[in-house]
Amino acid sequence: LIGVYTNRHGEKWELQLKGSGKTPYSRNGDGRAVLRSSVREFLCSEAMHHLGIPTSRAASLVVSDDDVWRDQFYNGNIKKERGAIVLRLAKSWFRIGSLEILAHSGELDLLRRLLEFIIQEHFPSIAMNDSNRYLEFFSMVVSETANLISLWMSVGFAHGVCNTDNFSLLSITIDYGPFGFMDSYDPNFVPNTSDDERRYKIGNQASVGLFNLSKLLQALKPLLDPRQKQLASQILEGYGEQYHSRFTELFKTKLGLLGEDENDNYLIAFLLKVSLHC
Repeated sequence: LIGVYTNRHGEKWELQLKGSGKTPYSRNGDGRAVLRSSVREFLCSEAMHHLGIPTSRAASLVVSDDDVWRDQFYNGNIKKERGAIVLRLAKSWFRIGSLEILAHSGELDLLRRLLEFIIQEHFPSIAMNDSNRYLEFFSMVVSETANLISLWMSVGFAHGVCNTDNFSLLSITIDYGPFGFMDSYDPNFVPNTSDDERRYKIGNQASVGLFNLSKLLQALKPLLDPRQKQLASQILEGYGEQYHSRFTELFKTKLGLLGEDENDNYLIAFLLKVSLHC
């Protein structure tokens, strides 16, 4: 993260470099990116934006003279590739994992400070003096996550790595890695060649969203009183219905179905050959 930019419309964008090397937060990788994956992220993030799906954006791509070694198909065949750096933008790069890691390590003061900052900066409809502001925040994330995954499904987009580190708290599409679009519907479609267990297959995306939101709730629980915890659990239970409703709405629009008919869901399920239940 290299800074925050305010454009002429007064919109704030956080600028981030992908592929620029190791940072204090790097794990075991080299922090670099290869040209092929950088081009894919640039093109897909812009395509998703123009499809009307909340996403990070790409501002520029710079090709590096440095060599990067990668095992593209995870078969032990490591090859030298050309590196690249993408300058990408988002309203925020905070993820579910940003809160999860603080709760896990017991840094509750920092967790509270970060959450207050995120709400103040990015959730203006929530009053900072509202005692239920964390609950309101969670409710909005649940609703918008259901909306985002429904939108993914409406265009046949599979993210590829749907862990808590890759799920935005602002419910935008971030971290384009082994993503893919289906040419024809297959609920077992997996764009990630390293996902041998098919954990993140496209038919699982809604369920994985629920799993990640449960991890968010777990991270928030130390900051909630008993009543708020109970209400938050009820909010989480409503995720499936919200996803189902938005999914149905999007596919009815795609099919040109007007009004309400009890057979709409059967038609959609028949055409997709997929259960609509999370």
